[in-house]
Amino acid sequence: MAEGLRERKKRETRQRISDTATGLFLERGFVPVTIADVAEAADVSVNTVYNYFPAKEDLFFDRSAGVADRLARWVRGRDAGESAARAVLRELREEVEAVSPRVGLMEGYDRFMRVIHEAPPLRSRLWSLQQEIHDNLEAALREETGAAAGDPLPGLMAGQICWVHQTVFVTIGREMVAGRKPVEVSREVLVLLDDIEDLLSEKVLNYAVRGAQ
Repeated sequence: MAEGLRERKKRETRQRISDTATGLFLERGFVPVTIADVAEAADVSVNTVYNYFPAKEDLFFDRSAGVADRLARWVRGRDAGESAARAVLRELREEVEAVSPRVGLMEGYDRFMRVIHEAPPLRSRLWSLQQEIHDNLEAALREETGAAAGDPLPGLMAGQICWVHQTVFVTIGREMVAGRKPVEVSREVLVLLDDIEDLLSEKVLNYAVRGAQ
């Protein structure tokens, strides 16, 4: 369906607030910037900001929309004959090889990471996001394998696969903060992914293989 005028204006307002807040956070840090500062700079009321973003942390992580269910989506979309872990490894390799901003391989990502490191509320929200990624992946694995509610295996496998994902993101973040070039980091992380795969057991690598459709 075509987007109506009301929906378009709401989307544009939300995007303007998000872009304005991101600029302020990168310039001044997360803690010093208030919701009132964002509202004034975006030319909206404080209530309007809260209508779109219930918490200040939501403003900062707005660009991370879709991250929480990313691994679950990759697993549900895996190819026939492909396991859950191999699907995630494949998707990560494709993103890293493409030097994708979606995995932090872009100029300016170091500023984004520094803001997080300097703000305890953002570090706390990031931890919560990581837990949400794990929980969503566990639910997907449980559904895909038909595991019983009390079976611990989907949770254990989700932990292993999330370790892969988190290791890649932590490495990229660290190297970008150190001033490295995205292309250089991309090449090194591709090697890292090979090392990570070598460390995974056959049980992990062959868990939840999708049958032929």
